[in-house]
Amino acid sequence: MTESERHKLMLDLLRDRPFASVRDLQSVVDASPATIRRDIGKLHATGAVRKVFGGIAAAESGGLLDRVTARPFTENQMLRVAAKKAIAHEAAGLVQDGDALIIHGGSTCYLFALLLANRNVRIYTNSMPLAATLWQNGTCHLTLAGGELYREPGIVFSPEARPPEFYASKFFLGAQAITPNGMQESHPLVVRETELLLQRADEVIVLADSRKFGMRARNVMMPLTRIGTLITDDGISDANHKMLTDAGIRVIIARTGPEFS
Repeated sequence: MTESERHKLMLDLLRDRPFASVRDLQSVVDASPATIRRDIGKLHATGAVRKVFGGIAAAESGGLLDRVTARPFTENQMLRVAAKKAIAHEAAGLVQDGDALIIHGGSTCYLFALLLANRNVRIYTNSMPLAATLWQNGTCHLTLAGGELYREPGIVFSPEARPPEFYASKFFLGAQAITPNGMQESHPLVVRETELLLQRADEVIVLADSRKFGMRARNVMMPLTRIGTLITDDGISDANHKMLTDAGIRVIIARTGPEFS
């Protein structure tokens, strides 16, 4: 197989997904990992793809307003704290003793999981800050994702991961941006991790404060129709509320008050 043939196959694979790992590329290209990494470097240099940790991602398309990039977890913890606490409180009310839950990384999910620390629940998480806190201060059953630590958002991820041997009734996750096209995320590794976890959950519950509806991110993580319930604060606009209910999503509005300040 020639270099140009390999490049065509790699680009064809990327058209169907936001991210492809080296292992994904090996499944369609008959070449060694070293050769594939050299090909990635060449494609990145031409602007055809973006070279990211563990593989390649679609090139930046541009043209969207209010585009956001991933903030460090510690920075996100300082934003919209009252709204996030109110959302976390509503989310905790959806959990029953004995539930098996997947809780994704993110500052709102972190606050939510703290309310479950001493509940009779089983939690699977890829959040290093959350796992550390529940280990020190909780009694709930905890299962951790395996892989390497992606430090800024504080998640653990393996580019070669398979869906975990953990099955949940509910998958709680945050959102970087929400548009009519679906939930969006700027980092392709977070997208891929979410795709794996979606295969192991019955219901998807999104925790997103209202500012997320005015943003755009690089990659679509899932369509709105995959979301069962979305919890947001009372700053959501009528238009965005209608967008969600038209997609069949149950919307819960968390009322912020002095108890969450």
